[in-house]
Amino acid sequence: MRSSPGTHVWLAVIAITSLVIALSPDALGTYLLHRNSSNLHQLAHHPMRALLGSAFWIEDPSDLLLYAVLFEVFHAPVERWLGTPKWLLTVATAHIAATLVSQQVVLAAIQLHDVPRSMAHVVDIGVSYGLAASAGILTYRLPNPWRLLYLAVVAVFFLVPLATDRTYTDLGHAISLAIGLACHPLTRGAPAGGKPVAVERPPDAH
Repeated sequence: MRSSPGTHVWLAVIAITSLVIALSPDALGTYLLHRNSSNLHQLAHHPMRALLGSAFWIEDPSDLLLYAVLFEVFHAPVERWLGTPKWLLTVATAHIAATLVSQQVVLAAIQLHDVPRSMAHVVDIGVSYGLAASAGILTYRLPNPWRLLYLAVVAVFFLVPLATDRTYTDLGHAISLAIGLACHPLTRGAPAGGKPVAVERPPDAH
């Protein structure tokens, strides 16, 4: 945990907000989810709160265990490998960019009458955009040929839903994955095998 503090602080906050949702009456839980959504309405009136707050809530508290596993599989290795600042830059950029672009698509769809105006108020929260970005940049942590196999699996996982379902969330995932892959320059200088472990010197060493 000490080697990936950002990942575990983030996960702890999500655990707290999930507990709040689980213990709240349905009406209060719905209010909190809408208030912290990054939908069009909240972005127009409370942009900073919408972008920041939406990263710390999940809609279904029963998914907390799944997200804990995903954080350990994707976020923690990337943070240990690149360091907290570069990891945070990657996931924050993806979360913000994917949110803004996908919601702009929703706005265009509303203006074209392709979707109802109620889409401006949908619950749009969660941590999946950041996970997609970490999954993307983690590609560069693997040696060939595993790197290409991993990239193919990740691309299929995120792009097939975009091609078939074509939801704004699927678009956000694809954007986040692309941002993670585009952050390759941040991996320069990072050790191929992760952060080196400091070797303890014997007492008489100088």
